[in-house]
Amino acid sequence: MPSTSALPRSAVGGAQLPDPAPGRVHRSLLPPGTATRVAGRFRGDLTTEQWWWSAELHELLGVPAGTVRPTVQLLLAHVHADDRPGLREALAVAATSGTSFAREHRVRRGDGAARTLLVVCEPEVGPTGAVLALSGLAVDVTAERPAAGDDDVVRHLQTEVEQLRSAMASRAAIEQAKGILMVLMSCGDQVAFDLLAHISSHTHRKVRDVAVLIIDSASGRNPLPDDVRDILHDASPPVRSA
Repeated sequence: MPSTSALPRSAVGGAQLPDPAPGRVHRSLLPPGTATRVAGRFRGDLTTEQWWWSAELHELLGVPAGTVRPTVQLLLAHVHADDRPGLREALAVAATSGTSFAREHRVRRGDGAARTLLVVCEPEVGPTGAVLALSGLAVDVTAERPAAGDDDVVRHLQTEVEQLRSAMASRAAIEQAKGILMVLMSCGDQVAFDLLAHISSHTHRKVRDVAVLIIDSASGRNPLPDDVRDILHDASPPVRSA
């Protein structure tokens, strides 16, 4: 039976977001040029302990789809022994704190071939702040491995990693804000995102900045700005009389 026992699990309570389609992190999150590389997707549901890999990830790891059930332990088993503790720790932190990450790891395919993958993970956080799932990408960057002393390539890869981290952080905030709006407005996923976009357009703020304002308000850290509060008030369903 697949298990996430290798990862600490956060308690899940209260209303939950509907499970998105497997591998929700899209290639549009990748820096320019990265999207042309081979990328496999994954998603691990921490509430059901079920993991899903795309056909591309099965191919990257040299594990034929349908022959084994994906688990976090199977993924770690393909990672180089020196890199395995770092990835295990990063996954554990993501599962408990909701922190996204982008890390490069050496892997050994099922046929023995060595590859280098850039693993990007985005926690899916529910309205209560609990981490419900881990999803992301594994991008084959073997061809970009720098030769000794190739400082330009090193700097290029470092820049890509920072861009990936920034994109994942933005998406995590947006997903959390959508969950809050879904509970408050009794609406679906798409309506919640449309509302974020509407507020962004009418207040001249980025969608991520609107998401952060909503998260801070829901957590009691800061009140909503007047313009954002007014739009949410107008969009709120009428209160039903007893």
